[in-house]
Amino acid sequence: MVAGVATVDSITNPDRMFEEAGIKVVLGKVVQADAVNKTLMLADGSTIRFDKLILGLGARQMVSPLAGSTLRGVFTLRSAADATHLRDYLDAENPRRLVFIGAGYTNLETASLLLSAKPNFYTATVIELMQYPLPLMLDRELAQGVQDYLEEKGLKMKMGEKAARILGKDGRVSGVELTSGEEIPADFVLIAVGATPNLELAQQLDLAIEKFGIQVNEFLETSHPDILAGGDCVEKLHFITKKPVLSMLRGPAVIQGRLMAKRLAGHAIPFPGVLNNSAVKLFDKYCASVGLTEETARREGFEPLPVSAASRSKHGMIPGVKPWTLKLVFDRQTHKLLGGQIISDSESPVKEIDTINALILGGKTIPDLTVLMCAGTPDCSSEPSLEPITICAEQALQKLSK
Repeated sequence: MVAGVATVDSITNPDRMFEEAGIKVVLGKVVQADAVNKTLMLADGSTIRFDKLILGLGARQMVSPLAGSTLRGVFTLRSAADATHLRDYLDAENPRRLVFIGAGYTNLETASLLLSAKPNFYTATVIELMQYPLPLMLDRELAQGVQDYLEEKGLKMKMGEKAARILGKDGRVSGVELTSGEEIPADFVLIAVGATPNLELAQQLDLAIEKFGIQVNEFLETSHPDILAGGDCVEKLHFITKKPVLSMLRGPAVIQGRLMAKRLAGHAIPFPGVLNNSAVKLFDKYCASVGLTEETARREGFEPLPVSAASRSKHGMIPGVKPWTLKLVFDRQTHKLLGGQIISDSESPVKEIDTINALILGGKTIPDLTVLMCAGTPDCSSEPSLEPITICAEQALQKLSK
């Protein structure tokens, strides 16, 4: 939407879809909730009673503590309305000097889309407090390759830097000052440094709330027996560590929505926890991650055994072959797979991150992966002898033998 390649209507379901399924659609804002009497009051004064209530309250971008964050030309991006507002500004003001605070996938994807849409038009600078981009997805050595690629594409990467304040003139953004004292000119700033769950309604309902959101059990039931919750507003457990973890991704939200519907229908299917499986396209480079990185595994008390393998998108004899790299992280003690990361120049290999996701959920070990047999055809996969998941497992097995 921000780059003008999609519209709001193309990414949302029309009301008639629900109405045709027998669902009554009420457009309004809930301003008061009563868990005892099981009622919701809307902004227009009307009241809705409920037997069961499902909360999908979502999250919002963290409010930036930076001075100058309310200047015209400073944005956050979380909702379709945010994207529309941002697109309107780009069309009306035609800014050329872009600054992105935060090097997560939201900012990097937005930057790559904008620069691709208007080649040689923008100057773009990315500021990140951590030492490398995509710090929640990738380990340093893979992230460094991504950074080099983005710099080749024209992004100025200010890694290990902190924004001190946003500068303005006549109510409009004019630049960003770093704690080092350097000033970066800007007439557009996008801040993406995290999100926080929308909990106001849950607090009115007196629901138990934990560090990362509404407390739910494995069936997504809250502390109130007739209220369920899912998506970005609830706290989730990590599948591997079993600890509460911040997770605000589409995949878990969709699955939790389905599970809540199944729970109301009488099924008892537990939510397994999250692995934060995610992927992003940056220009023509694809990045994906699942489970624990080497760094997070070590921080969580594991003894990580990392291995990497280079592969290619097609058989070597097929024209158009493109490279990709896989990194797997095993636990040296249990030999279990803990995580994986992919950097690819082709779109097809990046989906192997879902295979790795399934292998982790299945509790697979190094020996298990040495006999993993993948479907292959010369046009869309490398030779079976170069299947990187098994190559990584072979490397890990050799390291264990030393």
